[in-house]
Amino acid sequence: MMNPSKLIGCRDFPCSDVDTRAFSVPNVELDPGKIRVFMIAEAPPENPQDYFYGKGKPFFLDTTLKAFSDAGCPVASMQDILNRGVYVTTAVKCGKTGYSVSLSTVNTCAELLLEKELSLFPNLRAYLLMGDLAIKAFNQVSTRTTGKRLIPSGPTYKIRKAKYSYNDRPVYPSYLMTGKSYLIEKSKQKMIAEDIKSALAQV
Repeated sequence: MMNPSKLIGCRDFPCSDVDTRAFSVPNVELDPGKIRVFMIAEAPPENPQDYFYGKGKPFFLDTTLKAFSDAGCPVASMQDILNRGVYVTTAVKCGKTGYSVSLSTVNTCAELLLEKELSLFPNLRAYLLMGDLAIKAFNQVSTRTTGKRLIPSGPTYKIRKAKYSYNDRPVYPSYLMTGKSYLIEKSKQKMIAEDIKSALAQV
């Protein structure tokens, strides 16, 4: 068993455009060998209680459960998602202070934290990149480990139509699934569900 929050940490918090008080890494006991899908959202919420692994039904988890349900995978908790072999984390580990996060911060977090987090799971079969920050962070990991950028620039609805792979495993660039569900366009909800369904088919 393993707890990612005990293995992934930031020593000196070098990034200046994020809220370090909202630093979050999944605090959960799990068997890394049973994780097949690595799902990356953008950044943790301002309130830690709203994080995916918060107690009760945190805000971030609410829309995530709906996305899985829309994909034909009914789940009622984060533990249910983990039991399906899906690990959910964020590209940036500190909270956003504005609408966006600088590329420098995304790259720093990818190099220092996300790359290590990915290495904790030996049996991954698919990667889900939920939102622009997740795509940018994964591109940084890919550039560092393979020497080339994986996902091209462009609107998500266009780039998701192509096939991508990392370590010979499919990668699905998609849309951010956190936030108020009624603010997520129906067309994007449909594409999110399609991408989750495709990733789960690899499990």
